[in-house]
Order: sequence, then structure tokens, then C-alpha cells
Amino acid sequence: MAQRDFSKIKAALEAELESTDAQLAEHGVDPHDDVVDVEVDEGFADSAQATTERGELLALVEQLKQHREQVAHGLERIESGEYGKCEKCGTEIPLERLEALPSASLCVSCKQEEHQPA
Repeated sequence: MAQRDFSKIKAALEAELESTDAQLAEHGVDPHDDVVDVEVDEGFADSAQATTERGELLALVEQLKQHREQVAHGLERIESGEYGKCEKCGTEIPLERLEALPSASLCVSCKQEEHQPA
């Protein structure tokens, strides 16, 4: 079987990693630190509003960190030669899926199984 060329996908993943790191930095979060502590403007008259805003910001930061982890994992899989193979069943993931979702680590069938009720 011929080796697939993932150079364009690798470049897209690297750009996505850089973008995600920049977004995390905008919120005062170190992308390499597991601790997530965000600051909210304490000038709010309503502490409930500040609490709500902090919760929303924490949720956004958590989503960004999870996305960063998936992108970094994709880059690691490219380096190890495992990229493009489903992590669950081992079949090749179609190039179209990888181009649309470069951080995909499961084929469509396994991803669908993951979301089906037991």
C-alpha cells in the first residue's frame, strides 16, 4: 500500500494549533498548563453576572483546550506514522474525512458507534 501524503493536512493542523494557542493566550491561559484559572472583571455590580460570565469563559477555555489536545494528537500521529488509521478498528480513514476534519482519529462508522446509546 502506498504511503499517503499528509503534508497539507499537517500544515493545517499546525496552523490550527497556533490559532488555538493564540485564542487561549487571549484569555490569559497557558496552553501547556493543565490548570485553568480565568479572571473576570470584578467591577461588576452584580456578582451573579460575574459568576455566570466566569462559568461561560471556563467552558470556552475548556473547549479550546480539548480542541488543542485533539489537534496536537493528530500531529503526533502524523509523526509516528499512525495518522489516517482509525484508532478503534484500524481501517484507513478516507482522505476526504481527514481533509474536512484533520483531527479525526476515528472512521465514520466507529464515530457513529461512539454516539449510539448502549
